[in-house]
Amino acid sequence: MPIRDINHFFVRAKDLEATRAFYQEVLGFEIMPRPDFPFPGYWMGAGGSIQVHMGPSDIPNRSDYYLGTPPDSADDQSGVIDHIAFLAEDPAEFVARFKARGVSFKPRYLPEAKLYQLFLRDPNGVMIELNFANVADPGAWEGGEDYSKMARVS
Repeated sequence: MPIRDINHFFVRAKDLEATRAFYQEVLGFEIMPRPDFPFPGYWMGAGGSIQVHMGPSDIPNRSDYYLGTPPDSADDQSGVIDHIAFLAEDPAEFVARFKARGVSFKPRYLPEAKLYQLFLRDPNGVMIELNFANVADPGAWEGGEDYSKMARVS
């Protein structure tokens, strides 16, 4: 009975509409059908698969709706989760989209795996990682930091 895939993650949004716009306009997710929950929010996905759920952070009784949210929960960053990663295609399109919208990002590259990555934060401070496989030369977009040359920890 192995786990096969991640179904979704939930973002408690400081600004629900800014968060929706980021995932829709910057990352290219589409709004998906969502049940009539007792609080506002969105389900967003790509290719027909739901991947991101979101709801407002500052609602009354939020710990009743969001079971991972005790009353003293932070409203920014990612808590003990460092980042959320997605597989993506066409890094040049993402780099151009980010630049056109003034979205800050950090590129990284792991040459031995031909793995190119873009890191950026959503409006709530959640770190998003986009992974692009089989990239032989990322220099055309934004080469980025080379993992193979980073200081090693023993």
